[in-house]
Formats: sequence, structure tokens, C-alpha cells
Amino acid sequence: MKIEFFSFDSLSNHLLYDLIALRERVFVVEQNCPYLDCDGSDKESIHLLISSNQSLTAYARLVPPHESQQFWSIGRVVVAPEFRGKDIGKLLMQHAIDELINNMGAEIIVISAQTYLMKFYNNLGFHEVGEGYLEDDIPHVKMIYKIEN
Repeated sequence: MKIEFFSFDSLSNHLLYDLIALRERVFVVEQNCPYLDCDGSDKESIHLLISSNQSLTAYARLVPPHESQQFWSIGRVVVAPEFRGKDIGKLLMQHAIDELINNMGAEIIVISAQTYLMKFYNNLGFHEVGEGYLEDDIPHVKMIYKIEN
């Protein structure tokens, strides 16, 4: 497994194509959820890619604080269907959390989690905040990871 972090400007055309293709394959096609994937956050984000044998297996987007979000967030978390059940999602999230804490100084990390994945995120140290909501017609819940001093 190859684990790499990229700024938007350092992504090659091929890597950018691969990550968008994976996001569309899972979020748009598999989950039958048409939504605007190019939402303006990619240009400012850190892109975490895990690949195996030249094939993108998992991806996450680390979004810095901005006007509508006070804290770092992790989004577009996705594992290719053929690689699920192999703890790659856990590996992906652990690297994302470590990057934000150790290199970006994050003390709080926010995610918008699909509710069926709450236990997965709880096991990584995230805790739900507030009530559930629909995002693109899929049940979600806001969750936070907070560094305890």
C-alpha cells in the first residue's frame, strides 16, 4: 500500500482524474446520489490517496477551516468496493487524523458521517454532536474528534 498526501496543485492530471472517478463511482453511481462533487473545496484541501499496484484504493479530503467551518474536516472518505473489508478505511482515517493533528495543529476535527458508519467513526475516537440530518437524501450525523489535553 502506498499512502500519499497532495495539495491540489501537486496532483497530476491522472491522479485528479482517478480520485474524481472513485468519488463518482461510489457516491454518485453506487449510492445513487447525484450531487455537485466539484464544490470548491478541492483547491484548498489536502488530498490523501492510498493506492495498491498503481490502482487508487482509498481517498479522503482534508478541508481546512474556512468561513462556514471553524475546524479542519475530513470528507469524501471512500474505499473502492473491491478493497472493502480489509481495514483500508481505518488506515485511511488514521493517517488523515494523524496528518491533521501532527502537521496541521488541529485540536478538533469535524466530519459529516453517514449514520450507518457511526460505530466505525466512534471506534476512531469521533463522537456525534446534535441530531441527525439528511445530506443529499442520505442520513448523516455531525461528529467531532477532540484532542484531550
